[in-house]
Amino acid sequence: QVQLVESGGGLVQAGGSLRLSCAASGRTFSNYVMGWFRQAPGKEREFVASISRSGGSTSYADSVKGRFTISRDTAKNTVYLQMNSLKPEDTAVYYCAAAQRYGFTLAVATVDYWGQGTQVTVSA
Repeated sequence: QVQLVESGGGLVQAGGSLRLSCAASGRTFSNYVMGWFRQAPGKEREFVASISRSGGSTSYADSVKGRFTISRDTAKNTVYLQMNSLKPEDTAVYYCAAAQRYGFTLAVATVDYWGQGTQVTVSA
């Protein structure tokens, strides 16, 4: 079992920034591809970003490329999502995800563990 606990969500004005954190525990952190997904009211959960086990490769949804940055700190068993130039359409519950696999991409169907989610609200 892997436990994932997100933090860092909140309310921010459009154009602002937030940094989400996800602390992992329970298994060897470096064995997991890590990622972030989000779900807005009435919509399906969607991929945001992912990072390989080594941290050397990343993947982003087109909607966040150039604005969001995913990173991981193996010593702290933590993955981060730095979100800049936030837009109202970024408003959603953001979920941390872990998958015991190779590569650096994630999809909802390939995730092994989910966090409980953290709310991000961007006001116009």
